[in-house]
Amino acid sequence: MARRKISKGLTFLFAIVFLAVGIVGGFYAYNEQNLPNDSDVFVSGDLEIHFLELGNKYTGDCVYVKMGDTDLLIDAGSKTSSIPTISKYLRENMTDEVIEYAVVTHAHEDHYAGFATSEKTDSLFDLFEFEVIIDFAQITKGKEDGAMYNHYIRERDAEIEAGATHYTAKDCMESGKSKFSLGDGVELEILDSYYYYNVASNENDHSVVCMINQGSRHFLFTGDLEEKGEEKLVEMNDLPEVTLYKAGHHGSKTSSNDVLLSVIKPEIVCVCCCAGSPEYTEVAANMFPTQDFVDRVAPYTDAVYVTTVCKDYGNSLFESMNGNIVVSSNASSVSVKGSANDTKLKDTEWFKNNRECPDAWK
Repeated sequence: MARRKISKGLTFLFAIVFLAVGIVGGFYAYNEQNLPNDSDVFVSGDLEIHFLELGNKYTGDCVYVKMGDTDLLIDAGSKTSSIPTISKYLRENMTDEVIEYAVVTHAHEDHYAGFATSEKTDSLFDLFEFEVIIDFAQITKGKEDGAMYNHYIRERDAEIEAGATHYTAKDCMESGKSKFSLGDGVELEILDSYYYYNVASNENDHSVVCMINQGSRHFLFTGDLEEKGEEKLVEMNDLPEVTLYKAGHHGSKTSSNDVLLSVIKPEIVCVCCCAGSPEYTEVAANMFPTQDFVDRVAPYTDAVYVTTVCKDYGNSLFESMNGNIVVSSNASSVSVKGSANDTKLKDTEWFKNNRECPDAWK
């Protein structure tokens, strides 16, 4: 059978088609090899981070993280009297009675009181089912004899006996189990710290440090880590710039130091405290959030929010500053919403009356 001749015009058309296919294929092949990795792109999912008011005049930390049906609780201060406030808030926001992850940063009442009750009072371990508990690896000398610490150990161990998995932060690092899935590609990461392995002179430096990674967005929680701890944190981890930073140690003068801030360059800072409370000091400049904290964080952001303000400590009067603060992160944006208002710290009456405004905020 004679071969059919192909016209020059048809040959030219085929050549154009093959060339186009080659270009398109090459383009996709190139991009497949040069796509940003997971740490450089947004991961799907609606993430909510709630900074809770604690129902009293005291300063304490309690952060609830919701990722779909997965729940994470970071600390549960300030006093055991905060338990009804915390449990009510959780039940209003959770879809079940199961908290998949708990991080207990360190053995100070204003961070773990809700987990450390006497046998006569239900702790959060009694009120909810916990699947994974991650806590501090070290305590300062003498802490082992304290009543609250022993209440915590008893309550925690009972939850483990009931089926919870337990890791110290040191266990996480040494076992390589430092990342936990919250769903939709979002993860909880336990960061390394010198004071997981060494006893510090200050309980605060034993804090478990964790970060929530949502693709290119990172949300950092350092507990009450102070300057020495922050220095080691920077040395031992490749820290990214962060979308959100929970102010270390309630906005104290001993935390949120330049060694850390200059690396993480936070866009949003949330402070868990009762602003202006004399609970820990009578020196006005050192009351949370301190003037030193304000001056150090100001060059990076003015998006600073505070849960509560003290009105009259002696008469146990307090009110919301921003209230319960919810930072929401989804595919389109990151937003901050306070249950009382969305006013930045620099624009509050308390700030205008009690702090000097740094140049960066003017």
